[in-house]
Amino acid sequence: SCRGQAVDCSGLRLFSVPPELPLDTGNLSLAHNRIASIPPGYLGCYGQLRALDLRNNSLAALPAGLFRGARRLAHLDLSYNNFSLVPADMFREASALLRLDLSHNPGLRRVHPQAFRGLAQLRELDLSHGGLAALSLDALEGLPGLVGLRLGGNPWLCGCAMEPLLKWLRGRIQRCSSDSQQAECWAPPEVAGAPLLSLTEESFQACHLTLTLDDYLFIAFVGFVVSIASVATNFLLGITANCCHRWSKASEDEDV
Repeated sequence: SCRGQAVDCSGLRLFSVPPELPLDTGNLSLAHNRIASIPPGYLGCYGQLRALDLRNNSLAALPAGLFRGARRLAHLDLSYNNFSLVPADMFREASALLRLDLSHNPGLRRVHPQAFRGLAQLRELDLSHGGLAALSLDALEGLPGLVGLRLGGNPWLCGCAMEPLLKWLRGRIQRCSSDSQQAECWAPPEVAGAPLLSLTEESFQACHLTLTLDDYLFIAFVGFVVSIASVATNFLLGITANCCHRWSKASEDEDV
């Protein structure tokens, strides 16, 4: 259905995108269909497009150059799809994006550090309810306009590699609306179930432990002692085996 510049093709059980749309389309909804792929250059003729809703489809990837002609695209919804990776420069040509929703992609395991490069105007990013265990800080530092971030519902691994991201979140939490209190650690076991922002600098003290000269000397001494003990043990085992062999041979000679 078309109403003004809004085109609604949602819930029609489509397996592919409609081939022709009004050239002045400003709002396109293809939600709740079965679309698994989009042809390269599909949006090239729709320079007025400002909102694109692709939620609840079967998309696992987007073709390179999809947003080349969509210079005004401000809202993009890719939630409830089958993405496993957000590759580098996936949205680079959609430089006017203000809101990007990648939530509820349960197979989403990795976001490339340069995935959001070029999105200087992005204000809201939703990465919740995916399969992310880690997220590179580089992916977020290139988003100076970000004020809303959702990370909950992911199986976060709160090891040493998580510390830079948590520091960034604490620095931005006052001006960046976040669901970080709902985002929880899944591992390691000692922090499983803990909210991300409940982890403090003390939680990562072990990550910054450095060995002193005395530590290295002690390790070298222990290694030396272990080596000597190993040699001595082998020597004693050799002597024992030799004695056993001689005793066995002597017993055989007596029997003869």
